[in-house]
Amino acid sequence: MSGPGVRSETVTLSGSEDVEKTGAAPDVRRQSKQDIGVAQTVPAPDDDPFLVKLEPEDDPLLLPRWRKWLAILVISSSSLCATFASSVAAFTEAGLARDLHTVHEVTILSISLYVLGLGIGPLVVGPLSELYGRNIIYRTSYILFFAFTFPTVFPPDIATFLVFRFITGLCGSAFLSVAGGSVSDLFDDAHVATPMAVYTISPFIGPVIGPLVAGFVVDFADWRWCYRALIIWQFVQTVLLFTCVQETYVPVILKRKAKRLRKTVDEKYYAPLDHNDKSLFDMLTFSIKTPFQLIMYDQMALLLDLWSSVLLGILYLAFQAFPIIFEGVHGFSAHETGLAFLGISVGMLLSLSSQPYWNTVFSRESKIHGGKPPPEVRLLIAMPGAILAPLGLFIMAFTTYPQVHWIGPVIGSSVFGAGTYFIFTGVFTYLVTAYRPIAASAMAANSALRSSFAAAFPLFAGQMYDALGTVGATALLAGLMTIMAPLPFIFYRTGARIRAKSRFAAS
Repeated sequence: MSGPGVRSETVTLSGSEDVEKTGAAPDVRRQSKQDIGVAQTVPAPDDDPFLVKLEPEDDPLLLPRWRKWLAILVISSSSLCATFASSVAAFTEAGLARDLHTVHEVTILSISLYVLGLGIGPLVVGPLSELYGRNIIYRTSYILFFAFTFPTVFPPDIATFLVFRFITGLCGSAFLSVAGGSVSDLFDDAHVATPMAVYTISPFIGPVIGPLVAGFVVDFADWRWCYRALIIWQFVQTVLLFTCVQETYVPVILKRKAKRLRKTVDEKYYAPLDHNDKSLFDMLTFSIKTPFQLIMYDQMALLLDLWSSVLLGILYLAFQAFPIIFEGVHGFSAHETGLAFLGISVGMLLSLSSQPYWNTVFSRESKIHGGKPPPEVRLLIAMPGAILAPLGLFIMAFTTYPQVHWIGPVIGSSVFGAGTYFIFTGVFTYLVTAYRPIAASAMAANSALRSSFAAAFPLFAGQMYDALGTVGATALLAGLMTIMAPLPFIFYRTGARIRAKSRFAAS
């Protein structure tokens, strides 16, 4: 999942779903320590006249600000579209069951298989982006994303529909594994927080917008229009990716420059990436093997991954739970239930607005520790999330009675949404900093485990709510989050000692 080594003193670590997925995260675009297991090259003398170096006109950091922000907004909206596609299927299940002659339990797989594709994809597209660049991955994946969505609009049977849902999930995963690297390519440490925060929120807002749009579509049109609207959006994003986003990965920029110079000036010119000593197979093997080793042998990474995985699983379980709560208990229509998801998105956006405060906190901690704060300070932002997420779920649980106004569970979901953002931000940033030598692999492990939970939780939501009721089932989920709430507080105090014994964590 990490980039190939280069002959300069810096490399990029970005081939993971969320390596730089937070405004609080440090810039890992150029690091002095290469990722374990990545391709190595023989150091070249700095005065080698044929070694291509980065000039100001090539440096993505020196692009005009408007060009940078245009690229960020296109990349972020592409990421939002990819995760929107995961949840838009939630309100099409009744139409699928009716028109394709299947049962509701099978139609839930349309979400689960797509999310599974989102989780598996980063293990492959990360190494590809480090060899061939970010843009070719973006453009190729979105063309395939667009093309393979057509069979979900006109499926001959449920099997075809589900297979292509999984494939489109694989294609859309590029924007969860590569896009964070583009943000850190374009902005330096001093200016990366705001654009990274904008990108951070996009893949989490996407699943919330999906039911909102789908609710109106299924109430006032055929369910297939959910996927037709998705195709239109994908086409627009594909055009924007070709016209508004340029290559930002420095090793590939240098490789292309060297190729031009060999054709026009001298065949001796070369770029560091031209002397990559590991094959794509080696990189893929490393990117697939290392994340699972990390989960197996590092308890701290495992517990944080489980925490964020349960959280995402609950978020995706909401796509089944909200219709039960709002349609079954409060008599909402499909589009009114879709509007209820605004509570989660409002909570996320409010928590995002606190990012300047957290930037100040991390800056102060950095000064206290002489400019080198321990990774554990990144867990500070996860602490309020650890309280807010279960609190929001408990509010939802005990306001789902028919005699309680429907605004009660909406308020609870808003509190839960705020906690979700804080937890993901803290966990992602901590994994990047604490496991810096294998940051990409640490995030790939988190991505794979999260996607597995997100794929599994919707499958048993209906049975759980039928057996326990809306209060008992939601309270059970709140209890799970409560049990895991002490994690950031414990690791904030003990993380340094645990890292000292870890075979993966940075000392």
